Amino acid sequence: MGRFGLRRRKATVGLDIGSGFSKAAVIEHGENGPRLTALATAANEPDAVRGGTIREPERVADTLSSMFRRERIKPHDVVIGIGGRDVLSKVIEIDRMDEAEARAVMPWEAEQHVPFDMKNVELDFAIIDPKGEGSTMTVLLAAAKRDVVQTRVALLRRADLNPTVIDVEALALRNAFEANHPTAMKGVTVLVDIGVQSTAIHLLRNGLPLLTRELAIGAPTANELDECARRIARGIDRAGAFVETGPGIARAYLCGGGATASGLVEILADTTGVETRLASAFERIEVAPDVADRADLGSVAPLLMLSVGLALRSPVRGA
Repeated sequence: MGRFGLRRRKATVGLDIGSGFSKAAVIEHGENGPRLTALATAANEPDAVRGGTIREPERVADTLSSMFRRERIKPHDVVIGIGGRDVLSKVIEIDRMDEAEARAVMPWEAEQHVPFDMKNVELDFAIIDPKGEGSTMTVLLAAAKRDVVQTRVALLRRADLNPTVIDVEALALRNAFEANHPTAMKGVTVLVDIGVQSTAIHLLRNGLPLLTRELAIGAPTANELDECARRIARGIDRAGAFVETGPGIARAYLCGGGATASGLVEILADTTGVETRLASAFERIEVAPDVADRADLGSVAPLLMLSVGLALRSPVRGA
């Protein structure tokens, strides 16, 4: 799902280019499940990335190249994500058909749901219930603006990296969450991704994404903590209002660079009345010994949720 061009390999490198930091995670895919073999973080120069937009591609490319060299990350085939207002992911219902037929009709179906110019869109989809027996089937539709995809591809090639998969950030986060917190996939869950400059609230129901909302508030300082928590809590409440029937939000998990702000988890839990905790990118994924020995492993676990989710994509083979 969300792969706009693929090649298979044994190891996958997930690369998350954020406003504050770039993060990479290397996952080996073996018979015993995924194994984290390397990770890296590097601070981006001020204003080089803002609001998900690459403003200074040369500076970001230099940061990525230096990060890969410093951590000796040898695979240069990478999986990257696109999120925010440039991407849509949505669960839709269509008449039941096989995958080939669905691929043929998906451009028309997408016109009913995608708010972008269809001439400038990359589409992908996954059938959620391929073995269902009803007359309709559930499909997870993903759409990204083509010019945004092309800009990211050009940036990576400038850094001597080869983008083999371009994924939807909301879906990659969902995959990391499922791999590490599988018991929390039932009911309604909120994933709150707190970045340096903005916060994304992802609403899941039984593991399927319902909606994503962006808040113009990022990682809080000590003086901003109460205001930040209040605005995030209001965003969670508004997201919960989207669930029209059944139980409301059962739990909230925080990730991203701002998730570890002292006291934030507790304030959000008290304000929303929802069980709230930190997400960990390594809660259940096997970690190679040399990575497990890193002193900062625990502190970066919420920060690396997206890069690990990107790296969890099935490996791609080819030349």
